[in-house]
Amino acid sequence: MKKAYVIGTLDTKQHEIAFVADILTGMGIPVCVVDVGIFPCEQVAGNWGVVALRDQDRAFFAGITDRGKALERISQLLEAFLPSCADLGGVMGMGGSGNTAVVTRGMRALPVGTPKLMVSTVASGDVAPYVGPTDICMMPSVADVQGINRITRRILGNAAHALGGMLLHSLPPAADSRELVGMTMFGVTTPCVQHLCALLEADYEPLVFHATGTGGRAFEKLVDSGMLHHVLDMTLTEICDLHMGGNMSAGEDRLGAIIRSGIPYVGSVGALDMVNFAAMPTVPEKYRDRNLYVHNANVTLMRTTPEENARMGQWIAERLNRMPGAVRFLLPEGGVSAIDAPGMPFYDPEADAALFSALETHFRQDARHQLLRIPAHINDPAFAAAAVAAFRQITN
Repeated sequence: MKKAYVIGTLDTKQHEIAFVADILTGMGIPVCVVDVGIFPCEQVAGNWGVVALRDQDRAFFAGITDRGKALERISQLLEAFLPSCADLGGVMGMGGSGNTAVVTRGMRALPVGTPKLMVSTVASGDVAPYVGPTDICMMPSVADVQGINRITRRILGNAAHALGGMLLHSLPPAADSRELVGMTMFGVTTPCVQHLCALLEADYEPLVFHATGTGGRAFEKLVDSGMLHHVLDMTLTEICDLHMGGNMSAGEDRLGAIIRSGIPYVGSVGALDMVNFAAMPTVPEKYRDRNLYVHNANVTLMRTTPEENARMGQWIAERLNRMPGAVRFLLPEGGVSAIDAPGMPFYDPEADAALFSALETHFRQDARHQLLRIPAHINDPAFAAAAVAAFRQITN
């Protein structure tokens, strides 16, 4: 059986770490304790091995006085160490904000699907920086992780049994011979992706990502990890938020995984007509006179302008040009989202034309890299059929 890796700082959390490790070994699960403390300490005896990461760079830690630099170095060591452990079955960490930053950085380097559980004093706040595009379970510690008392005993015990349950009762591999195909979707491109799924599900297993920033990063992470060899990236709305300051940006590295991996790429301009903000009062003052649409009480959309679309078109084209694999990029002439259609609030043919023109100007076409205009709306069945035809052309 693979091991549970329990991560913490033995100089301050040795009794709490030992408590968790004892529960796991009592369940029949072998344990490896990973000490991410920056100071040497006396190790607690137990039926488990201990790896002190600072020993991997003793010269650095012998002379370090800056705690921030020490935490950064131990984070780097953990990030490199965990993926190298062939016997790793799951990971659990515990601690405050500093320990949470260190441990979750290591967890994010592990494949999606590997059990990851972080008991943290900051788990009830904004955990996006810690979780990122991965499947880390964040469990609030309620009280500080300091000593074993009637509260921490229950919290840490529940966490240990949760990790143990994931290790003891892991699901067997799915008996499905179909290859995964990753797709990106937003509410306003849902019909498009549903059509794609219907056309492909006999031969491929669709895996759909919600293009909310985290979704785009997760999509890219799975491409980088080799879990996705096929993609239909229909919804690039996160690029709007990157350029105009919305709250659903996937960062500068959007499309980077496709460039690094070289896999075939089929994409489109879905929802590039909108920047995402939260409730109306959160829209920046400089945008208050723009075409704003209240999607719901917590989401306000802003229509992109011709100038903004031209800028994004150039940005996307430059990344498409860097993709070493085959590329088919589709332009839906009838509109790029459900609310970019005749009679709908974001219908703006001039803005769409600016986007398409910039893409055509900066995209370098050849036999392997092609830009295709499709005389249909992105949510029309005809557009999905064209996307699937392009997909089959470069993947078969």
